[in-house]
Amino acid sequence: MLAAELKDKLIKGHTVFGTFFQHAVTPAMVDFLPEGMLDFVIVTAEHNALDIADFLPLKYALANKGIACLARTHSRDPDDVSKVCDSFDGVVVPYVEDYEHCQRLAAAAVFRPLKGAVLDRLLKEGVWPSDVTRRYVTEERCRDTLFIPMIESLPGVEHLERICSIPGVHAVFVGPNDLTVNMGIPNAYDHPDFIAILQQIIETANRSHVAAGCWFGQADQMQRTIRQGARFNVFANDALFLKMGISQSFDALRKV
Repeated sequence: MLAAELKDKLIKGHTVFGTFFQHAVTPAMVDFLPEGMLDFVIVTAEHNALDIADFLPLKYALANKGIACLARTHSRDPDDVSKVCDSFDGVVVPYVEDYEHCQRLAAAAVFRPLKGAVLDRLLKEGVWPSDVTRRYVTEERCRDTLFIPMIESLPGVEHLERICSIPGVHAVFVGPNDLTVNMGIPNAYDHPDFIAILQQIIETANRSHVAAGCWFGQADQMQRTIRQGARFNVFANDALFLKMGISQSFDALRKV
């Protein structure tokens, strides 16, 4: 139901808020999350030595807290997407930039368990094996699964309109580090060209009734993007919250 609620908010045009967990795997951490602050958490094994299964206890703890748990894959392989969607509320896939590839990734999430020639025919001709199969896949098995491609390159931006037309895409998520590197302005999150391309992404997605958003670790940058119209907002991560909390607390104490 958590995934269904998050998906419903995105479809209805609401703004949602989440964060990354990429170091903490102890479910007790969830007890310290304030009520009503987070719509979702993205767990990720992409930039660490963990495996995605290490985060499963967190998923169940988050569910008890009423927070959806999405998982970011390390690879861009459709089989990995299916595996994640069998255990988590949805999947976030890095560095998606090609329409046909994104179509395959989305199908692995929202058309599973269809594979092979049957899936090929569905993607090319829109033909299901039967109405019973269609209802089972779309109304039962994958009804609440969320598929969110990450836009992290200029080709991804170029193909965004077609990517947003793919069934199952209800949000797109910008990775600012990769995108600014791709643009030739690494980590220049306040650069006018980066701000402009974020606006382009948000407006392109909105035309297809798809939420768009970006990750930031600074509140002012996050606020700016929300003012631009971002609806899928991911702020900071577990380690950054710890760093910010300690810095703010002890900076104040050392000034006494």
